[in-house]
Amino acid sequence: MHSHYYGAGLPEIMRKRHGIPKLVREPDGGETMWAMTAKFPFGDRYVELAPRQDFLKNCGLEAQLLTFPGALGLDVQPAGEVAGAISAYNDGLAEICANHPGQFYGLGGLPLADIAMAAAELRRLRRDLGLLGALLPGNMFRDLKSLETLRPLFEAGEELGAHFLVHPGLAPGEDPPPSFEDNNAYRASTIQLQAGISQTVLTLILSDTLDRFPNVSFQVINLGGTMPVSVERMVQTAAHRTPDRPFPEHRLRRLYYDTASMGPRAVEVAVRTFGADRIVLGTDFPIFRSDPVAMIESADIDEDEHRQIAGGTARTIIDRLC
Repeated sequence: MHSHYYGAGLPEIMRKRHGIPKLVREPDGGETMWAMTAKFPFGDRYVELAPRQDFLKNCGLEAQLLTFPGALGLDVQPAGEVAGAISAYNDGLAEICANHPGQFYGLGGLPLADIAMAAAELRRLRRDLGLLGALLPGNMFRDLKSLETLRPLFEAGEELGAHFLVHPGLAPGEDPPPSFEDNNAYRASTIQLQAGISQTVLTLILSDTLDRFPNVSFQVINLGGTMPVSVERMVQTAAHRTPDRPFPEHRLRRLYYDTASMGPRAVEVAVRTFGADRIVLGTDFPIFRSDPVAMIESADIDEDEHRQIAGGTARTIIDRLC
């Protein structure tokens, strides 16, 4: 329930771009994808279906949710510049899902610099293309004011039902953060990223969004960041500082959380914090290619919890929208 697809005409678009994000041909003939916050070698597994299908088979997975690669930052560029490209991508993604029923499901991209245009595209995703919803950048969830700008999207999702994957990414018009002077891969891609994911969780559960839009579901990546080990401190903080307003930890179960790039110890804590019925498998393929089934099999959880994470929770989400 957490993988990204870079095909459907996206590489051709990225090769034509001069500003970041862009796809650059290197002197050795290879290509490098320059995303808004990182760059990485680009290859067939990002575009072709065969390597993806081999990965699924080798891990014993039956199906995969393909999502627009929001971390690139293309969806937060000026809407007039990227809306056509994003719509074309969504068309291609929908065609793949239609041609592989039961194996691939999809979440599209949206031109988020124009929320009205994004809401119209979300309606098209659900009404015409059969995709489950869309990917949204986490920096649009970092506080209640930012969340309010997305309300037209949630209203559109409420009309037709929609699932949103909230993934780390910049908001429209936002500059990339500076790199750390040392150990950036760990400081930025782990510690800072996990804290940012927790901000998404906190914003959603302390807003009225979950109550106002019950036909919309939200999935937060990486088991909610640091939230599973921070919630007890939040409960204690409220008990001592605002005893008349206890921390609403029960609302954590209003979200879904995926296991992408996490391990068995983190899964164990998350199961006890959220419940297995709120947790889905994730890989972040093709960036990460670890076996998620083997990972949860090594977690100290019972067989029913294992089955729920392996597919039961995901089936609940998909069946509601298909």
